[in-house]
This record gives sequence, C-alpha cells and structure tokens, in this order.
Amino acid sequence: MKTYNFQPRGVCSREMQVVLDDQGVIQDFQVAGGCSGNLQGISALVKGMPAEEAVRRLKGIRCGAKSTSCPDQLALGLEQALRQD
Repeated sequence: MKTYNFQPRGVCSREMQVVLDDQGVIQDFQVAGGCSGNLQGISALVKGMPAEEAVRRLKGIRCGAKSTSCPDQLALGLEQALRQD
C-alpha cells in the first residue's frame, strides 16, 4: 500500500490523501477542508474502485463557474500518483 498526499488547486479543499493498494485500487480517501458531506460521499463511492476507473469517471467535472472541482482534483491527483508507480 502507498499513501499519496496532494494539494488541490482552485477548490475549497486544502489537502487530499489517497491510499492505493498494489493493484492500484483505492483503499482510503481523506480530504481536509471543502464540503464535508459531499467529500465523505465521494470517499465512500471511490473506496474499492480502481484508481484508473475513478479518473475516468471524475476527470473534467466542474463546480459551478470554476474550471475544476474536488472530484476533478482527485482525478488529477490520482493520475499523478499512478505515474509515480
């Protein structure tokens, strides 16, 4: 298992932490800041999901007039984590 920390940009959350197992499956996802209920929901949904599938589903989601969102920032962070392996 590996833990990845990253600072999202352009959103309310300040830090994201994701734990991936050796097969690239999300085992845990935690967020500091942001909309607590929504981020708890995202965390519950992505746990047990392959990181590549989460990227496919979440990348490009926007929050209102912003060009990004917390789900999009998670996708970008997962892409970065997958490139590190």
